[in-house]
Amino acid sequence: MESWKKVWRDGVEPLLSIEGLQALRQGLATDDGRLLQGATTTPPPLACVQDWPVEGACALGYCGWVGDGLETVGEVEEFFARMCFEIDQRLGEPAGCRWFLNWFDETPRDEMRELLLAEVDRSIQLRRQAEAADVGADFDFDVESETAAA
Repeated sequence: MESWKKVWRDGVEPLLSIEGLQALRQGLATDDGRLLQGATTTPPPLACVQDWPVEGACALGYCGWVGDGLETVGEVEEFFARMCFEIDQRLGEPAGCRWFLNWFDETPRDEMRELLLAEVDRSIQLRRQAEAADVGADFDFDVESETAAA
């Protein structure tokens, strides 16, 4: 498996909200120009613009911005930094997030969109399956409880 994909599956995806994944899916599918390659945010994350509204963001920042409702450059930059730290912790590798981030930034846009969209779709599908299994497990538990009570 390619390094970027392993980092996505083991480090990135588990940390993203379903709203973040759905927003990223939409951004990839429509080639949203606000989904940036080569930068964390627009405007750039400088101290003098921390309170400015975000106009564009990388894949991670986009999930926090469009998916989770973050608004300012400072909020998205903080989300990005926290995600990078948590990804590295999950992978047990300092700067392990770089394998995904570098791939995202350096891959030609159309190729990146196609490959990452497939991964995002896979992630959303797996979450839906897990949610359905949880509902089914809850239902089975309730049925067993009712049978035992009768």
